Amino acid sequence: MQDYATELLDAAVHARSIEPFTSRDRGFDAGHAYAVAMKVHRARVARGERPVGRKIGFTNRNIWPEYGVYEPIWGFMYDTTVTYAQGGRADVWLNRLMEPRIEPEIVLHFAAAPPAGSDERALLACIDWIAHGFEIVQSAFPNWKFKVEDTIAANGLHGALVIGTPTPVSDVPDCSRKLREFEVALHRGGKLQAEGVGANVLGSPLAAFAHLAHVLDHLPQFAPVGAGEVVTTGTLTPALPVKAGETWSTVLEGIALPGLTVTFR
Repeated sequence: MQDYATELLDAAVHARSIEPFTSRDRGFDAGHAYAVAMKVHRARVARGERPVGRKIGFTNRNIWPEYGVYEPIWGFMYDTTVTYAQGGRADVWLNRLMEPRIEPEIVLHFAAAPPAGSDERALLACIDWIAHGFEIVQSAFPNWKFKVEDTIAANGLHGALVIGTPTPVSDVPDCSRKLREFEVALHRGGKLQAEGVGANVLGSPLAAFAHLAHVLDHLPQFAPVGAGEVVTTGTLTPALPVKAGETWSTVLEGIALPGLTVTFR
């Protein structure tokens, strides 16, 4: 599995595509994929990157047929990949990202380690703030063609995360309902490109996190989400290609979270 991990690390350094592991190794299953993901993670930590949270991908069932992936995935996020927008705006450099796409998401910050289970009240009690964010996903595999095992190995296709203004959960009355029902509009250069709702991600961002917690409970080699971590819960709209020179923005309705503007360099 080390050779596959080295391939992924090298691909990230040089922004160079590689062939999916599943296309050249019929025995490459989920167990092998998680072993590769762990080796990649350990290598990143060893070179000084600090884990700060997790990303959940493919929580939006509407996009499953497009990619041929029919279950959620997850990956680590690091201090080198997560930034906070200033005044609702940020710049993102794309030179080291492979075939990048933008995903408007909801980000959760855990002040305390969340409990097992899907009780929304219990989960919210552990979350001190929520935010709107953009995850920039990437594919080391050409033309976004892969199988779920490839995406697991490739750290859930995580590239970067921009987090908007954090909003205390206490400032969002009826937060569980609003997280399900709010609407988001995604624009490029001021023109509408896509729309979505909170329920698109497995019913709500809280339900998406509950799924991650359940998965991690069955992967003892990976630590559960702990206090201080941020978790981004999956794209609310289709994931759309981005390129340098473009400016993308969002407007949210139905929840007290400001929109976000990102310019790609």
